[in-house]
Amino acid sequence: MPQHSTANALRRTGVPRKAVSGRSHAHDASLDGLSESHGIDTSFLESLLGYNARRAALAVIAVFLRRMAPYGVRPVDFSVLSVVAYNPGVTSRQICATLDILPPNLVGMIKSLQKRGLVVRKPHPNDRRAQGLHLSDEGQTLYNNAQATASSLERDVAGRLTPDELDTLITLLRKVYR
Repeated sequence: MPQHSTANALRRTGVPRKAVSGRSHAHDASLDGLSESHGIDTSFLESLLGYNARRAALAVIAVFLRRMAPYGVRPVDFSVLSVVAYNPGVTSRQICATLDILPPNLVGMIKSLQKRGLVVRKPHPNDRRAQGLHLSDEGQTLYNNAQATASSLERDVAGRLTPDELDTLITLLRKVYR
């Protein structure tokens, strides 16, 4: 089975456009998810926050995609399920604002999660026009298992960092996007 680029896998839910050649399973298991520069000068790129954030994200996402495959959950699905799990009754509008998802993209995602029996809609207690989202029993079970997997993979990919370094990194990244 060919290995696919993590970046391409995130572009769309269908088949990635381009396979990555020359990457072994052992290399993927190293958790860096990206090949070395092979003598190519990337010093300017490596001085950029966006470049480094993207490379780190791709490394984590590559592991996430492999480990979450048994659950059929992509990173954005996991984020939505997590928000619903911790905020029963949350509205689609609130999820869009919280996760910076465009409403048309969330509509299809919620329909897919409903079709899988993971999410149910219930009337919102304070707004008759809105519906709140809740995890079904099956959704709660899947989320609990996926959350344990996510916690495990986070420990694995952050293994090169001390706990203090990890806390600092998360704090600094939040300063950038908040």
